[in-house]
Amino acid sequence: MVLSLNPTDKVILALDGMDSYEALAILSRLPDVIWVKVGVELFVSSGPGIVRELRDRGLRVFLDLKFHDIPASMAGACKRAAKLGAELITIHSCAGTKALIQAQAAALEGAEEAGLPPPKLLAVTVLTSWDEGLIAKELLIRQTIQERVDMLASLSKKAGLAGCVCSPKELRSLRQRFPEPFHLVTPGIRPKASELGDQVRVMTPSEAIKAGASRIVIGRPITRADDPRLEFEKCCQSLKI
Repeated sequence: MVLSLNPTDKVILALDGMDSYEALAILSRLPDVIWVKVGVELFVSSGPGIVRELRDRGLRVFLDLKFHDIPASMAGACKRAAKLGAELITIHSCAGTKALIQAQAAALEGAEEAGLPPPKLLAVTVLTSWDEGLIAKELLIRQTIQERVDMLASLSKKAGLAGCVCSPKELRSLRQRFPEPFHLVTPGIRPKASELGDQVRVMTPSEAIKAGASRIVIGRPITRADDPRLEFEKCCQSLKI
């Protein structure tokens, strides 16, 4: 399988910091958006119905709830997420092999029961807000971030997941180890001169795609811009490589 060459299809718009009214309002100004990210804040404020509403509007949904629990609970959550119609679903790879395998099987089962295409499960490796000093100090993990990301990505691949979520800084190494169709989806995307916020390990959109990202996740630099449509178009234009 070859991923789409359409730049618009490579951008996942993060609807962070919004309720459903605000999310739908910003999307009305962005008619070319294909993918949207529903994270924990929007999901908690609006409930699972927001996923169905976005799908009814023709959008494809990346459900980024980062499930991390015992295997049975993760499986149940992924099954229900698949029934909602989410096409990309995140889970934490450090939940372990048993949980990853059960979550994958349950997601496929849920989609089949709902008559929907099977979703792709993406395993979260190391959040983009972490750096090595913080991981060593607070979690007592002595691996480098690259070593830990490599280990968790390998665990996910062996469990049969479609891909993983990583920061842009680990993209090149992971893509060398895991060629397409293994998906590498990356947050931590900031156009030049954008504020970093709570992101630490970042790249520009074009840098991330050149490094091997399948899709990039970007939110506030577009959604909080004076002209969101112009910023979205500029982002997509920069991906024409």
